Amino acid sequence: MKPINAMKNVPKVHMASPMLAGILYASIWLALGALLLSTMLRFGSMQETQLPLYSLIVHGFASLAGGFVSGKRSGMRGWYYGGLLGFAYGLLILLVSFLSMNTGISGRTFTMLIETVICGALGGMVGVNMKRS
Repeated sequence: MKPINAMKNVPKVHMASPMLAGILYASIWLALGALLLSTMLRFGSMQETQLPLYSLIVHGFASLAGGFVSGKRSGMRGWYYGGLLGFAYGLLILLVSFLSMNTGISGRTFTMLIETVICGALGGMVGVNMKRS
């Protein structure tokens, strides 16, 4: 008797745009990082004064993951797609923070934008060099 493979006929979803896929994955990593930070803030010994540093780390990881996915999906010019994704991600975060908390532009916002571009480009370079199995 043959084993029944229930997942055999399930259609797979494929996003044509590497940028859209990268933004989606970066948003997922941002949500997980925000959940981790809020848990550490509530139940751990983390102080609120440490939150800006840790949020920069979370934004860096989210941009790295998004750049990785974007570079892997594009198959070429990973630094370009990853850096562009990091720039778009950084602008999206700045827009959301401006609209939700009425924050202005400061040195910290430029630091975050530069960090997301660099991490996204690095993730894109690694992602484009990963071979699909």
